[in-house]
Amino acid sequence: MRHQKQGKKLSLKAAPRRALLRNLAVNLVLRGKIRTTLTKAKALRPAVERLVTKARKGADLNNRRNLLKSVNNEKAVNKLLNELGQKYQTRPGGYTRIIRLDARKGDNAKMAVIEFV
Repeated sequence: MRHQKQGKKLSLKAAPRRALLRNLAVNLVLRGKIRTTLTKAKALRPAVERLVTKARKGADLNNRRNLLKSVNNEKAVNKLLNELGQKYQTRPGGYTRIIRLDARKGDNAKMAVIEFV
């Protein structure tokens, strides 16, 4: 039973799922908008929201190391701390939006765009 379990499994074991979400988060931070399946976008949203909330606290060494531990990309951490953290300083949450698109042609998967507000 999955009582009180958070998040989607995405038909992946834990390590590949973490790697997928980390890569999606890095691309979203660096590009500002990505196109993916609806389920992956919904799974990505809480992870990115947590990263931006951590970045809002400031660019001290402890925050930088915590973000590097979860993202593992120096450019993404710099953009989080210098741009996104300051941009959403007064916003109490809800930094991303998911826009549904038409289904993918090959396998009819529901597609979506996830972007920063």
